[in-house]
Amino acid sequence: MAKREALRELQSRLAERLQAARTETRAASWLAVECAGAGLLVPLATAGEIFPAGTLLPVPHTQAWFLGVANLRGGLHGVVDLAAFLGLRAPLARDAVRDQARLLAFNPSLGSHCAVLVDRLAGLRNRQQLQPEPADAAPRPDFAAGGRWRDADGRLWQEVDLALLARHELFLAIAA
Repeated sequence: MAKREALRELQSRLAERLQAARTETRAASWLAVECAGAGLLVPLATAGEIFPAGTLLPVPHTQAWFLGVANLRGGLHGVVDLAAFLGLRAPLARDAVRDQARLLAFNPSLGSHCAVLVDRLAGLRNRQQLQPEPADAAPRPDFAAGGRWRDADGRLWQEVDLALLARHELFLAIAA
């Protein structure tokens, strides 16, 4: 009899925890990164693994912002200098990549074997830490159609959706 009561109590606790997990918002919504001094927010659902910026093999006749290919966990991934692609700075030379730089792979569910080079990771952010910025009239590319947010320190963050970026015509046109 005691075993049945313990089992019912366990089932009840599990049901409560599942219900709470469904109704509560996720603690972290974005991965915050920096590119050429700009703060960018990448939705966690579109981000994959993070790797050190290791050896990149060049690919001839490609755009300057396409750094080459990298072997990430046994798979070849195209690597894009995100800051250069966004027009935040001139493209980096492959040997000019800093120690803090990281490769952010796209989530495998996106079906794109790609990674972007970011200058620095800045942690995780959630909606409670950020205030939405009013929409401005300045045009933004489709993949940056997400919101702009300001943190408690007054820093501006732009949301960049890797799922939209992976399908963007300019991003896919790596041939020079």
